[in-house]
Parts: sequence; C-alpha cells; structure tokens
Amino acid sequence: MSNNLPDQSLDDCASEPIHIPGSIQPHGFMLVLAEGSLTVLQASANCAQLLGAPPEQLLGQPLASLLRDQTDLTGRIDALLEQDSNPSHFGEVGFVCNAQARFEMMVHRHDGVLIAEFEPQASAHDSFTTLYPLVRHFVGQLQEAGSVPALCELAAQQARKLTGFGRVMVYRFDADYHGQVLAEALDPGYDSYLDLHFPASDIPAQARELYRLNRLRVISDANYQPSALVPPLNPTTQQPLDMSLALLRSVSPVHLQYMRNMGTLASMSISLVVDGRLWGLISCHNTAPLPVSFQTRSACELLGRILSLQLEAREAHAQADRRLQLRHMIVQMLALMADRDGVAEGLQAVPDVFMSFGAAAGAAVVAGDRCITFGQTPPNNVIHNLVGWLGEGSEREVYASDSVRRDIPAVPELAEYCAGIMAVSISELHSHYLVWFRPETVQTVTWAGKPGKAEVNGKLNPRASFAAWEQTVRDMALPWDRAETEGAVELRNATLGIVLRKAEEMAALAEELRKSNKELEAFSYSVSHDLRAPLRHIVGYAELLGDFEGTRLSDRGTRFLDHIGDSARFAGTLVDNLLTFSQMGRSALRPTEVDVYALIESVRLEMTPDLQDRNIEWKVHPMPRVIADAAFLHLALRNLLSNAVKYTRGRDPAVIEIGAEIRGPDHVIYIKDNGVGFHMDYANKLFGVFQRLHRMEEFEGTGIGLANVRRIIERHDGRTWAEGELDKGATFWFSLPRSGPQTVKRRDAHAKTDLIG
Repeated sequence: MSNNLPDQSLDDCASEPIHIPGSIQPHGFMLVLAEGSLTVLQASANCAQLLGAPPEQLLGQPLASLLRDQTDLTGRIDALLEQDSNPSHFGEVGFVCNAQARFEMMVHRHDGVLIAEFEPQASAHDSFTTLYPLVRHFVGQLQEAGSVPALCELAAQQARKLTGFGRVMVYRFDADYHGQVLAEALDPGYDSYLDLHFPASDIPAQARELYRLNRLRVISDANYQPSALVPPLNPTTQQPLDMSLALLRSVSPVHLQYMRNMGTLASMSISLVVDGRLWGLISCHNTAPLPVSFQTRSACELLGRILSLQLEAREAHAQADRRLQLRHMIVQMLALMADRDGVAEGLQAVPDVFMSFGAAAGAAVVAGDRCITFGQTPPNNVIHNLVGWLGEGSEREVYASDSVRRDIPAVPELAEYCAGIMAVSISELHSHYLVWFRPETVQTVTWAGKPGKAEVNGKLNPRASFAAWEQTVRDMALPWDRAETEGAVELRNATLGIVLRKAEEMAALAEELRKSNKELEAFSYSVSHDLRAPLRHIVGYAELLGDFEGTRLSDRGTRFLDHIGDSARFAGTLVDNLLTFSQMGRSALRPTEVDVYALIESVRLEMTPDLQDRNIEWKVHPMPRVIADAAFLHLALRNLLSNAVKYTRGRDPAVIEIGAEIRGPDHVIYIKDNGVGFHMDYANKLFGVFQRLHRMEEFEGTGIGLANVRRIIERHDGRTWAEGELDKGATFWFSLPRSGPQTVKRRDAHAKTDLIG
C-alpha cells in the first residue's frame, strides 16, 4: 500500500477496511505462524532488510529453526497467550540468519493464526532507570489531582517527558464522538489546540473501535513506505490478514496525509477506555520522525491504563453522588404521593423538587386530558401533542432528547418552547407521563479547523487547515446523563407501586360502595315505584274535583287546585326520573355498533313538536360510529340536547353545535350552545343529582337529567365534563372508549390510573 492518496474518491473513507491493510510499518517486521507447528505462513517483505533473509526463504520454516537458543517455544507462547488476547512481550530473540541484531518479540493470537512482530532491541537498563521513576512519580501525583482536567494536565506533562514528543494533547469524546482538548503540553514552536474541538469525522467509527481494542498506536514516520505481506492472503482463511491488534499495522493513507497537513511526521495515540467505552485519547505529535522503543510504549500504555482507571473512578463517584441526590428527591416525592390522593397532588406539593429531579426549567404531569404544569413549559395542547407522539412512537420506559427540533419533527411547535425533554410513562395502559423540559443552551464551539474534507481536483482530501474556526450551536439543551434516565425509571417503578397500593385500597372501598349503592338503588326503586300510584291519584282527583265542583269553587280555590295538580304532576315526573336513575345501575349494558349521527337525528325528530316556535340553527358535524348501548346513549343525547334547547330559550337564533374528535384511545363528543351558560366555579355541581344552577321559575326541570348522563357515560368507561361562561353559552363533553366498554377488570384499571391525576 502506498502512502500517497489513492486516485479514487475518498467519500467512503469512513468505511475503509483499515484492519486489513495487507502491509505493515517498516520499523519492524512480521511473521505469521501456524498454530501448533509454529511454521511461517506469511512474512513481511522488509525481512530482507532487517533480518537479512527474503520472505520467500522463511515461508514454511518452523520458527524454532530460525531462532537462536530457544527451547520449549510452543509452551512458552501458549502460556503467554493464556493471559491476554492483546500482543504480549515474549522477550528478546536473535535469528540464525543475522548474528549481530537482536529483536523484541511481541505475539498474539488472532484471525486463526499467531501473529509475531519484531522490533530492534532497545536498552532495557536505560529504559528502566529513566522510565520507572517517571511513572512512579506520575502515580504519586494522581492522588493530588482534584479534577478531571487536572488529571489530564498531569498525564500530558508526564507523557511528554516519557516520549520526547513535541506536543501531547489529552482530549475527550462527547456522546457523538467529537473530541475536545482538555489539556496539552508543548515544546516551543508548536501550535496550541487547548480547548479546541476535533470533529468525529477525523477518527471514523472503525478507527475508534481499533483504538478501543488496541490501547496504543505508533506512527514513527508519516512518510514511511509500507512493507507488504508475502503472500498477501492469510493461508488459513484465503482472506487478507486481520491486523486489528497488530502493533505494526500500516495505517490509512488518508490519515498519513492528515498528519502531514497538520505538520506532524510522527505520532502516538494512547487510548483512554472508561467502562468499556473509548473515553478519549492521549495524542502525541512531533514535527520530525521519532521512533518509540517498546519499553517506552509499555510505560505509556501503563500510564494510559492508570489514567483510565482514575477517570472511571472519578466518573463513578460523580454518578454515585448524582444518584444519591436523585434518590433523596424520589423519597421526598413518593412520601407526598402516598399522603395525597394521587401522583399529581403529591408533586404539586413539591414543585421545586420535581423540577430539580430533571435539572429542568419546567415539568408536567399528564393524565389523560388533564395536564398540570410547573415552571416554564409549552402550552397544554403542545404537551398533549408530545404525549400522543410518545405513545405512538416510543416503547421505551424513558425517552430523552437534548434537541427536540432534531429528534421530534412530528411536533414542530415544541421547539418554540424548549430544546430538550425527558419523559417517563407512569401507566401501563394509558398515556400518563411525567415530562421535564430543558431550555436552549447556546454554545460557541471552536473547532481546530473547519470540519469536513476539502475537495481538490474532484477528489476529497483530509482538511489542510487547523486554524481555530468558530461555530454557534443552537436548538440544543444540556444532555440528559445516565443517572437521570436511570433515576426516572426508578421514579416510575416506585410511582406505579404507590398507584397499585392505592388502587387496592380503592378497590376495597369500591366493593363496599357497590354494596351500598346496590341497596340504595333497591330502596330508590321501591320508593319511586310506590310513590307513583299516590301521585297519580292526587292528579286524578284534583282533575275530577275541578270538573265536578269547579263552578262552586272561588277563584282562590281554583288557583289552589291548579297548584295541587301542577305540583303532583311535577312530583310524578321527578319520581319517574328517579326511577330511571335507579334503573341505570340495575340494567345490563348491551353494547353494539351505534351510528351517533343517526341517533342525534332521531332525538331531533322526537323533539320537533316542542320546537315549532323556536329559531334554532343546528350545526351537526360528521359523527363517528361507537360501541355502546344504543338505548342508554339515546337517553344521554336526549338529555344533553334538551338542555341545549332549554337554556338557549330567548336566543334568536339559538345555535346548537354537535361535533366529535379523537383523543388517544377515546371518541370525544361535544354539544355546544350559545345559551345562558354558567360560572365555572360551579362546574363540579352540574352532574350531581338535584343540582341546579338556575331557578325553577326561569328554567323547568328536576335536576336529574345530567346525573343520568354521567351515570350512562361512566358505565361505558367514559367520562363527562363541561365548560361555560355566563351569558355566552356552554359546551358539554363526554368520552367513549373507541374499543367500547370493557369488563370490571378494565374499570378497575381505570380506577388505578385515575389515582395519577
């Protein structure tokens, strides 16, 4: 492989197979050996220069016949490779064909063969006396470093002393693998990159994976001529040899050009691996070629491993502290949830703790159509749109984004109010969520050169400029860390536990209430039934008295008799309504598919005789087909439409609008009018038995109609509510599950999730 840039376009350099280059760097040589026999299967071409024997002469030879004074070679290699899959130092060896030179031998097992690498021997004594004190001093200083940047600064200084490179940088990768230089140590004349950022494209994904697997990589001379393997294919696989772990592996010509563009002719990279992930690199540069001995590299690798352990310990400690803070907040919130009637009520008592849990500027509790907000949040309709999107697209317990504009294009208006969100589902059946909102954090990122590759003569080349280039990053929030997302899962599970316990308590109370209601229904039915006959008798005898004795009664007596008849008839109507109300709980539901539009038209037809003198403008929008008991739903709609007609009396024209919409799992139907309306302070009384907001002299009625509506809808697992304004009309709403009324088990589930709101 040539170190000149290839002729083809480098658009796909990120997918370049750098683990199978077919060649090595020429400061050492490679022998590929068969397992067991240790015969040479492949040899690098530069064996002729370094060893004095062409590669063809070595092929097929047992390694033992090539080395001087080696006994039990197979046993020693096997024992060595049992300890580590990475290249292991076998020791110093001499070859029969070159009596003067000795080489450091490294060996590892990979790709079905043993890969042996050899480099000229360095002075072990000088290395020990020089390197050991530096490493010992570095380890001693680690305890005094109070922060991650201080650790990195110490490592940069120490690596420069160990290696003699002119510039040593320590940089960390972010979640997207862009690197930022946290520390550096420089010789005079070197450009500083401190605090600058390097784009992820500078180190493609497959290169990062090799850095993770192989902790150290050296390029002694960026102008080297690679030495090819002979033969080019691995004889055991008939494929190019996988050199992922090889120390001498030749590198991409694109990277060599990148180094030359940076003014670097020698480099060494020491990987920093934290919790199995490539955390960052110690990157060493030199303006002139610089060989690095095996002993120096070993010391640097040890330095990198020690620093990685320190970084992992620091991060683990910081994460433990954050988790402890979050758990303390969870305990506070759970204690109040347990003391209150529901999740929302508990969180309303500690809004600051709720928002601090997500380090957020705002938060919300969403339970069905109910939305309770804290701090700086989007409007409720935007939050409902977000929850709808979460319910459709995410099966994760926790969803977190640090850029809603990038990640949630389905709710574009969300980005107008926040930049990041974290949401956790607190129901296994319904769209009930806790949501935290983070504001935009505008950042100015200074890159070491404009990211990307330059195009020269129609071909892409590594960028040639590394001068500081500023970029303003918008629409981003602070990222959600692992402790926060894991804490949200803990909060969810604990919340579900409280809801379940409260649901069990409510189920016991509901059973007692069911028995009481059953007794009350029986009593109401009996009383209502028994009162009907006496009331009819009163009405009948009053009418007979008027017919037979009316001429002999005074005007005052006639008026009294009329009052008796009217009152008895009203009482009869009241008893009939009470009887209907009591029968609501006794009659079984018979759900079928019901055409709501047809039902509304039939109710309007029934009401036609009572509307002869009225100017009513009906607006009936397309209506759904629902699963419900047709008779009960007919009664509910008749009550609601009768109310709309009654309370628009005096309006010319009276406007009554009927429509429907889909909200999550429910059909929602509304009846809107321009009548007398009501004050919202009394909205909770509307659906109670005998509750009236207007005098009987103004509007007739018994006060049971809306109670019947609520009971019918609740038996269908739906709910009712109303909105109004005095003298400006009212809107009555009810919801019905799109899947139809379910079993008692389903109703118990509703009771459980109702505890959330």
